[in-house]
Amino acid sequence: MPEPSLSIVLPVLNEAQGIAGVLRALAPMQARGVQVIVVDGGSTDDTVKRARQALQDSAGAAPWQVITQVPAGRANQMNAGARQARAPLLLFLHADTLLPPQADALVAGVLRDGIPQWGRFDVRIQGQHPMLHVVAALMNLRSRLSGIATGDQALFMTRTAFDQVGGFPAQPLMEDIEISKRLLRLSSPACLRERVITSGRRWETRGLWRTVLLMWRLRFAYWRGVSPQLLAERYR
Repeated sequence: MPEPSLSIVLPVLNEAQGIAGVLRALAPMQARGVQVIVVDGGSTDDTVKRARQALQDSAGAAPWQVITQVPAGRANQMNAGARQARAPLLLFLHADTLLPPQADALVAGVLRDGIPQWGRFDVRIQGQHPMLHVVAALMNLRSRLSGIATGDQALFMTRTAFDQVGGFPAQPLMEDIEISKRLLRLSSPACLRERVITSGRRWETRGLWRTVLLMWRLRFAYWRGVSPQLLAERYR
């Protein structure tokens, strides 16, 4: 079997309701040689069973894995998935996010020459609140100006860059912010204008402006040096 061109790592926890749809959306990329790695953080629902079934149904001969018995926490799970990745390019995808159909070609094209060494997509937030498009636009603008990306934007990077920065830091929150800061020492990010579509459930469940304000407060506190453990408690 030829080596995959790209490895997509999905950290999941109790995502039984939507995991099959996310994996079916990745099937065309798998047919083009993309490896999919699902890393479960201890789900108590049918996430693992449904992930395996969906991959068996759609992947064909494409490489895939479902990894279990990994301590919960996106950083732990993404690092565990990266250890099993066989491709020279890595993409980390949230379980409630859909990639553009040609995401594999877009990532390969922008990282082809080794500069930049990492990047992210613009994001569109799917939901009922009429202001979600404003939140998404502000996220994309902030990221473009600061060079800092969030997990909602489907971070991607070369395997070499991932190894150089030591992977995701073992912390319960802001792991995407921290790895972005470390990757910035290697190169500026590729800010692709093609959009991933992510769920607006977080904003709609907690309240849109309340959630925006909370995240800005947490990021400001992190910038000031407050520990990720304390910030995770505030987030919960």
